[in-house]
Order: sequence, then C-alpha cells, then structure tokens
Amino acid sequence: MRLSPDDIIFWQYGFFKLNATILWTWGLMFVLAVGSERITRKLSTGLQRSRWQNFLEIIVTAIEKQIEEVGLRHPEKYLGFLGTLFLFVAMASLCTVIPGYEPPTGSLSTTAALALCVFVAVPLFGIEEQGVGGYLKSYAQPTAIMLPFNIISEISRTVALAVRLFGNMMSGAMIIGILLTITPLIFPIAMTALGLLTGMVQAYIFGILAAVYIAAATRVRKPKPEPDVT
Repeated sequence: MRLSPDDIIFWQYGFFKLNATILWTWGLMFVLAVGSERITRKLSTGLQRSRWQNFLEIIVTAIEKQIEEVGLRHPEKYLGFLGTLFLFVAMASLCTVIPGYEPPTGSLSTTAALALCVFVAVPLFGIEEQGVGGYLKSYAQPTAIMLPFNIISEISRTVALAVRLFGNMMSGAMIIGILLTITPLIFPIAMTALGLLTGMVQAYIFGILAAVYIAAATRVRKPKPEPDVT
C-alpha cells in the first residue's frame, strides 16, 4: 500500500523525479486558475445578473462574513489568499472520485508548502497593518522575556498546521485503501463519501486557522488611556 503520492513515479532522470504529488499539484493549480478565469469572464456589474453570478456572490459574501467573524476588519483584502487555500484543499479532496487520482495533500511536502504560505503571509499582513516596528514589537509583548517563546510559537504552529493536515488527509486515504482490499464493493463507496466530507471539513479548518493567525498578527493594540488628573 502506498502511504503517499510521492511513491508514484511517472518519470525519473537521475535525481530528478516527476511523481504524483508534483503532477497533481500543478494540475490542480492549472484547473483552479483556468476555472476562475472562465467563471469570472462574463460577470455583470449592472442590475441584470445571471443565477450563476448570484450564486457566486452568495458564496463570496458568506466567505467574507466568515473571515470578518474571525476578527479581520477588511475581509476583502484577505479573501484572495484564504479563499485560494480553501479551494485548493477542497478541490484536492473532491477530485478523489477520479480513478487513479490521489490527493497531493496526502504528501507532507504539499501540506508543508501550504503551511509555509501561511507562515509567510502572517508577517506580511501584520507588517502591512501595523508597520515593521509595530509588528516586531508584538513579539516582545507583554514583556521582552516572551520574545523567544513567541518566535518558537510562530514556528511550532506552522509545523503543527502542516502535520495536522497531512495526518488527517493521509489517514483517510489509508482507511479507504484498507477497506478496498477487504470489502471491494460496499464499504469503499461509503468511506469515499465520508472522505469527501472530511476533506471539506479539513479545508474549512485550515482556512479558519490561517485567518486566525493573520487576525492575531494584524490586531492593532490600542494604547491605554491616560488617567484624568483633573
């Protein structure tokens, strides 16, 4: 049994390998890029709008509302990044119905790359909101003693984000593979449906956690009001 799509090698030349993780990752990115361009090509700004556009606007509005509830004041600024993360993880799970396909999120290299995207985006959004000085000062809050602990926390939560997504996605694929060898008809169908649901939940959780980390980095601390001496 394959534990990771990294084990599926399509082409190799010396140390260079083209495995299923790379192929499916770039394939998903291509589908998302082309699909988004095609879907948004004929959007209308007038009063007359198609049902499809109304449906898309409902989804986008719901995502923005969810981002705002996490604590981000201008959700439209983070919609592109967080929405892309969610769509990639969700599509990676939904495509498991395709024969021969294995989700790239079942590879630690893919989940590590997604976590690194969050790791880089958090300080970028934080610096944009608070400035370089204000963001770096947050690492020394409430006292300078907390500086090394805050840095360790920043790194450890990135590692945890990658390992958590990898473990959940890989475990689902392993369970389906085991049941497929034992009962090749009934249980795999039910587990595949459950795997699709689990994948969507993981995509939602991954997006929410990324939004929480960004919200913590962009939170501007208001100075305490000075006491009135009069």
